[in-house]
Amino acid sequence: MDKIKWGVASTILAPTRDILAFAAYHLAAGAHRLYIYLDAPNPEAYALLDAHSKVRVITCDAAYWRQRKRVRPETHQVRQTANATHAYNRRPEVDWLIHMDADEFLVADRPVAELLGQRPAHPVATRIRPMEQLSGSASVYKAFVPNGPDRARIVSDIYPTYGQYLKGGFLSHLAGKVFVRTGLPSVHVRIHNVFQNGDMMPCEDRQSGIDLAHAHAKSWQDWIDAYRYRITKGSYRPELGPNKPYERGGLSMNDLFMMIETEAGEAGLRAFFDEVCADTPQLRDRLAKHGLLRQINLDLPKHLATHFPEFTGL
Repeated sequence: MDKIKWGVASTILAPTRDILAFAAYHLAAGAHRLYIYLDAPNPEAYALLDAHSKVRVITCDAAYWRQRKRVRPETHQVRQTANATHAYNRRPEVDWLIHMDADEFLVADRPVAELLGQRPAHPVATRIRPMEQLSGSASVYKAFVPNGPDRARIVSDIYPTYGQYLKGGFLSHLAGKVFVRTGLPSVHVRIHNVFQNGDMMPCEDRQSGIDLAHAHAKSWQDWIDAYRYRITKGSYRPELGPNKPYERGGLSMNDLFMMIETEAGEAGLRAFFDEVCADTPQLRDRLAKHGLLRQINLDLPKHLATHFPEFTGL
């Protein structure tokens, strides 16, 4: 059997260094093809990506959306799904494709191609569950807490003030991202799921041997700088649901942050951040007690220098 080939599709609006680091890491991890959609023109990143034999890069400018015969979608979520589906429906160059963001990194205990090559014919998709980076460290993560009768107790033990409002103890998504076999008809790739003919496709949950390292909040400044966008249009936007039904005391992330801001302003947000996100000895100890502390060295500078040596922003 020929070696399995896998690829990544990503719509990215980020500094050049972050774009190239994301690409370099996954090239080093064995990706056969990267489909990078630059959400805004970035000539420097485009030139470096375009010169790499395993990267297909597109600038999503006005001409691109005209060629797609559609108005540029207003929200980045819709642009992401449009581009991921575009990558899926082009001539297949890989056997498996996953849509990811530039702050997400596949971490595997064996080569990804080997793990995907061992998958049965069905289901045709497999879910990669996330880990969430602790802020202030590039190598320390909290692991995914599977749903079950003990999840609420574990999360409240780790986060005594805010755990009751957090889904699985994570600030961002728990759904992870999905690898899907290519070459199937009428497929639409969304951010956390894949659909065929309008129906959600069957999906293995979770794929063993592979995790998604998510750098949602690299530092306090990084997090607070992104907060206003996320609270209105991003991952904390009002229309997203609560961690548990409202009648059982649940709150959405938007509800929670509005409550914190109303009661304590930015100081309250900082207190939340320090309990939930910051890399502290106390949080490490609580995570370790429940077997949820992970140490991962992504080695981004090394991969960046290897795959994009012409980049001078190291």
